[in-house]
Amino acid sequence: MPQPYVLLSAAVSLDGYLDDTGPERLLLSGPADFDRVDQVRAASDAILIGAGTLRTDNPRLLVNSPERRAARVAAGLPEYPLKVTVSASGDLDPEAQFWHTGGEKVVYTTDKGVERLRTLGLPSGVDVVSVGPDLEWPAVLDHLGDVRGVARLMVEGGGRVHTQLLQQGLADELQLAVAPVFVGEAEAPRMFGTGAYPGGPTSRLRLVETRPVGDIVLIRYVPSVPGTGPTVSAADRHWLALACELAAECPPSGTAFSVGAVVVAADGTELARGHSREGGDPVAHAEEAALAKLDPTDPRLASATVYSSLEPCARRASRPAPCARLILDAGVRRVVTAWREPDTFVPDATARNAVLAEEGAVVVVVPEYEDRAKEPNRHLVG
Repeated sequence: MPQPYVLLSAAVSLDGYLDDTGPERLLLSGPADFDRVDQVRAASDAILIGAGTLRTDNPRLLVNSPERRAARVAAGLPEYPLKVTVSASGDLDPEAQFWHTGGEKVVYTTDKGVERLRTLGLPSGVDVVSVGPDLEWPAVLDHLGDVRGVARLMVEGGGRVHTQLLQQGLADELQLAVAPVFVGEAEAPRMFGTGAYPGGPTSRLRLVETRPVGDIVLIRYVPSVPGTGPTVSAADRHWLALACELAAECPPSGTAFSVGAVVVAADGTELARGHSREGGDPVAHAEEAALAKLDPTDPRLASATVYSSLEPCARRASRPAPCARLILDAGVRRVVTAWREPDTFVPDATARNAVLAEEGAVVVVVPEYEDRAKEPNRHLVG
């Protein structure tokens, strides 16, 4: 399985703090937002917190609603999501509520951390997993996806964990519940730490939702900065999902695929989008429609990424230039796609489409989106 969808969730003050410096945890959320969080937990396969949050907050991390737990069981899921923590040192309190409530638990640690955890007397049934000499997030997420079957991971803190996942381009969504209070204490924990974030200080996340929840404002963002080379970033998945949505908007055809395309600059700015047969042109291709909206001298194209629900064509009968050639001529050298072109209309299409790679472009295939790309084309490929 691919790595889980990683959702970062936190309540923050207006000045960006997670808590104050008092001995008791500062409750920033109200009843309506606590219920919303309970709903998000119930929809998750696993909930993760860092060791620091486990020590300071002593959370239970439960789905509190009996109705939501019953719905999980009716759907064939465990009553509670898997509870996950990470600790490089293995220095954890075996009496914490985390271990003694809810369902299954797993600790990700290092080789040295395993030795420490063996002496602590954790409750039986806790799965202790070493990911090697160092605690690396990709290894943790790989194990959660491949071994534990986690498709959706909710991360509830703390700030260090949130910061690391964002800085490493591993967070798929950020949900912030902004409370109408100020903390104003320099030593209080903040949501995010210092350091380099993808795209640098000028890059912007994409806003997907804002809504009031009691006196809280929920803000949902998704990352926007494309990956580099063959590395797939969380933003790559979001932009590719958008390309698949655009494919569904195409007028149907019995002689051509329905495809969506988005052109995105290196800083995460959407430059253009298009879809097959856009504007009533019966032979327009998605990448062609998107690139036609751009100034060919735009310097951002050289470092841009083209997202296409179907691999850009290298041969076509309707126009002189196939989409692969249009992309190369525009200066773009990175393409992310969900689905290799089948031989439906072009014999040996995959071999012919090697033109992008042969001329120095990186072509990244994200196969978990293939079904979405195929959906508006079921009448052509079954």
